[in-house]
Amino acid sequence: MVTTRISSAQRVVLRNISWQTYETMLADMGEDRASRLTYDQGMLEIMTPLLPHEYWKCLIERLIFVLGEELNLEIFPTGSTTLKREDLRRSAEPDSSYYIRNEAQVRNKFEIDLNSDPPPDLVVEIDLTSSSLDKFQIYASLGVPELWRYEEGVLRIYQLQQGQYVECSNSPTFAQLPLNGIPRFLEESQRVGVMGMTRNFRNWVREQI
Repeated sequence: MVTTRISSAQRVVLRNISWQTYETMLADMGEDRASRLTYDQGMLEIMTPLLPHEYWKCLIERLIFVLGEELNLEIFPTGSTTLKREDLRRSAEPDSSYYIRNEAQVRNKFEIDLNSDPPPDLVVEIDLTSSSLDKFQIYASLGVPELWRYEEGVLRIYQLQQGQYVECSNSPTFAQLPLNGIPRFLEESQRVGVMGMTRNFRNWVREQI
């Protein structure tokens, strides 16, 4: 087993890790942990997020729930739940994830099995430091239909089309709203606070619909 440390001290990559070893590590580390694991056919990345990462993640989560409220959509949040398929030898723990269109199918479940359950409708990744693994390829193979990536003040929205993610200006999940303007509200939180930002975003959504 070869260990490679990435320039960011918060990321460690382990190579030549079997699926069985990965499963054992998941069990040993338990659910009550800060680190997130991504596995891609023998490569395992362990990432521990810092405060800026968690701050932007929590703000985006607030805005997603505002969208759900204003558009009258049920949302089942699954956070950083481990999304895995042994047959693909791929697994990821997103920064946040949500069932929206398929919410009714998982509403009463406390364990997601991608062999029988649909994947989350939306996954959000905060990329303040780049991952060493191709998470786009992992999420595409798992069938996640929509992916948001927030990086350096820019939010990009991707839709899965024929096995590949295609960038789009509007969100397929949220009534085709032009949500690439979300970073404006995130930056605004630095001036007016989180609650003020939330109120302003809610007013903006109401104007759009």
